[in-house]
Amino acid sequence: MGYDERFDLRATVGEDDSLHDECGVFGVWAPGRDVARITYFGLHALQHRGQESAGIAVGNGRSVLVRKDRGLVSQVFTDADLSALNGKAAIGHVRYGTAGGGGFDAAQPHFSLIDDVTIALAHNGTLVNTTGVRRELVQMGVPFRSETDSEVACELIGYFTKKSGHLRVGIRHAMQMIEGGYAMVLLRENALYAFRDPNGIRPLVIGALGTEGWVVASETCALDIVGATFVRDVRPGEIVRISDGGILSEQGLEPRPEAQCIFEDVYFSRPDTVIRGRSIYSMRYEMGRQLAREAPVDADLVIGVPDSGMPPAEGYAAQTGIPFGEGLIKNRYVARTFIQPTQEMREMGVRMKLNALSDNVAGRRVVMVDDSIVRGTTSKQIVRMLKEAGATEVHVRINCPEVKWPCFYGIDTDVQRQLISANKSVEEVRDYIGADSLAFLSLEGLRRCVPECGYCDACYTGRYPVRIPEAFSAGKFLDGFAPTFPYDDGEEASVPPVEDVRMDAPRD
Repeated sequence: MGYDERFDLRATVGEDDSLHDECGVFGVWAPGRDVARITYFGLHALQHRGQESAGIAVGNGRSVLVRKDRGLVSQVFTDADLSALNGKAAIGHVRYGTAGGGGFDAAQPHFSLIDDVTIALAHNGTLVNTTGVRRELVQMGVPFRSETDSEVACELIGYFTKKSGHLRVGIRHAMQMIEGGYAMVLLRENALYAFRDPNGIRPLVIGALGTEGWVVASETCALDIVGATFVRDVRPGEIVRISDGGILSEQGLEPRPEAQCIFEDVYFSRPDTVIRGRSIYSMRYEMGRQLAREAPVDADLVIGVPDSGMPPAEGYAAQTGIPFGEGLIKNRYVARTFIQPTQEMREMGVRMKLNALSDNVAGRRVVMVDDSIVRGTTSKQIVRMLKEAGATEVHVRINCPEVKWPCFYGIDTDVQRQLISANKSVEEVRDYIGADSLAFLSLEGLRRCVPECGYCDACYTGRYPVRIPEAFSAGKFLDGFAPTFPYDDGEEASVPPVEDVRMDAPRD
């Protein structure tokens, strides 16, 4: 497909061109332990999933206390904060906002009163059908502090809990009303809950902390840092309750065809995280080997773009026999800032985070391996940087297919015109970024490198596991792109009005 005039890079030059997951969640039930500090360290392990805000809520048997703010985990919490958060259970959240904007009110956990009971909720993912539900709740007098879909879920749970008198019933009925990708942890004063969308799009795992404690988290790396042992995934559609009575599980929704986000394997998850018995590092290493089989090139040096490009670069080098080396140095002290940058700072772009190592690349033909190309601005700057450092050729290899379709389930690419591969051919992208050659890993090749299971690969294929309401997707697709949905009969599923939902009895 040729250039589309609606694809305009000028607005994004110098801005962060990486894909971002919306957030990471963590929960712990450990009476007698310092649950606030356990959560603090768990959030540190998940910091890569969100740097906009952080928050912790603690249940002490009588009430729920919440501390949250904008910034990194280490910026939000002091030792005094953690000392004041005493309790038997806690949940935590790190956020990169993709739905509902930023600011303090968008920081999580969200908290809400259900009569005299306080709940706090933390959410990873995006809900696609909350516009109408939010409008109904507002008309019913429910106040909102933010525009986030997560707060809609929190208030919906509160509404159904008041109506039924049981929190698990409230969660179950809320799950029947919401659509999208989600992994949520919820806290009340004396119990911890974890639940997940019926397709399993967003990840959530359970770990054992000693003999009487439990942890839930977005990734296994967060279990490792607090000394917990992986037990299993939270199943798609499952609700898990942890309290003094132990663990109780029920199927809140019948599971649908599994569709876990394949970008967790490609980019989002930390290399030391384990999914279905395999480390993310080993998967990315094999992606590099497969990429070398599909798109070899005659070169002198293979380098990776830190950090997620390093394992596939190692695999590419191992498969081809070309030496692997360091060609880009990352400034690990650059964090997200809330200070509005000047135009001069924007033009510095990637140089604030990366710099070329001329000693290694000068006079050499370089293979640069990276995890993805989204808008193309970052790749363009890195290629130019390497050539200015003396590289005679720069061959770009991407360890995933072309990102052509927007994501609506928790990644910040919900507008197709932002995506360079939806607007340009591979050769046009190569020309735009200034590379001597460019190749992407095939979808079939990627599938060979990850565990066998059901995946959401909509960003590559346009096959979405959950139907996107037209009100949510309006203006998000380019002309000529027709997404497909499961069991597609051309009709959107109808959701009954909130007030008309009939309550069922609690399950033992």
